[in-house]
Amino acid sequence: MSKPDLNLLVTLDVLLAEGSVARAARRLRLSPSAMSRALQRLRELTGDPLLVRAGRGLVPTPRALELKEKVGQLVEDAQTVLRPAEKLDLKRLVRTFTVRTSDGFVENFGPDLIARIGEEAPGVRLCFMQKSNKDNAPLREGTVDLETGVVGDMTGPELRVQALFQDSFVGVVGKGHPLSQGEISPERYAAGRHILVSRRGLDKAALDIDDALKPFGLEREIVTTVGGFSTALALARATDLVASVPERHTRSLRDGMFSFPLPVVVPQITVSLLWHPRLDADPAHRWLRSCIRNVCAGRCSDRSVG
Repeated sequence: MSKPDLNLLVTLDVLLAEGSVARAARRLRLSPSAMSRALQRLRELTGDPLLVRAGRGLVPTPRALELKEKVGQLVEDAQTVLRPAEKLDLKRLVRTFTVRTSDGFVENFGPDLIARIGEEAPGVRLCFMQKSNKDNAPLREGTVDLETGVVGDMTGPELRVQALFQDSFVGVVGKGHPLSQGEISPERYAAGRHILVSRRGLDKAALDIDDALKPFGLEREIVTTVGGFSTALALARATDLVASVPERHTRSLRDGMFSFPLPVVVPQITVSLLWHPRLDADPAHRWLRSCIRNVCAGRCSDRSVG
C-alpha cells in the first residue's frame, strides 16, 4: 500500500473549515477544479464522502465531523514542528533536567549552579544522578540530559563534548597529620598510608601517581580502596590516611583539611560536559550548558592549595 500524500491533510483541514470547495480553493490559491480533484482523492482515501450537497451548499458527514478536530490538531502540530524555535523565555520555562555526575561535582559546583538557575529560570529543576560508571547509555537513551566526566575510551563517539576545566591532583590529609608540617618530598608522601579511589578496581590517575613514583624507587602503601573522592576525603578526615584527589573538583569537600601539591609530576585531567546530539540545538538545553560552563569557570578561577 502506497503512503498517502500528507499535503492532503492541509487540504482536508481547509475544506472542513470552509465547508465550500470554492472558498477552500481561494484560501489555498488553487483552481476550483484542482480543489475538486483533491476532495475526490480524500474521499477515496477515507472511504467517506466527507462533504455532501445540502441545497446550494455542502455539509460535513459524521465522519468529517469526527476528523475535523484531529486534522486541525495534526496540521497545527506540523506547523509548530516546521517553524523556527521561539525565543526562550527563561522566566516562564518549566522543565526538569537530569545531570549525571559525581558527588564531588555537586557539592563543589551545585550550590552556585542552583542559585544561578533559580535567579534566571525559577521554574527549572535539577535532578542530580550519581555517576557510578563511565557507561554513556543513559545519554543515548534520553534518561539523562547532561553528564560530566573525563573523556576516555568508553565515551560514545557520537556524543558532544565540551571541556569545562583542567584539574590537577593534590594530596589531602586531616589536621595534625605529619604531612601537614614541613616539606613534602616523594619519600615522605610515599611513606604514608594511602587511599585508592577506583570505580573499576583500576584507575588511570592512580596508575599515573604510581608511575611517577617509580623513578624514585618508591611505591605507595594502599590501605583501602573506595569508589569516590568524597568517600576518600571523609576517610582521610577521620584517620591518618592520605587521599590523592582532583584539586578543583573537590575544593568544597576539603574545607578544614590540609592539601598539598603532589611531590611528583602527574598529568592533569580534563573534566568535560557531555550530551547527546539530539539536544544540541535545544534552546533550554543550550542555556543550561552555558550556566554550567560559567559556574565552573567562576569556581575554578580562584585556585588555592594549603
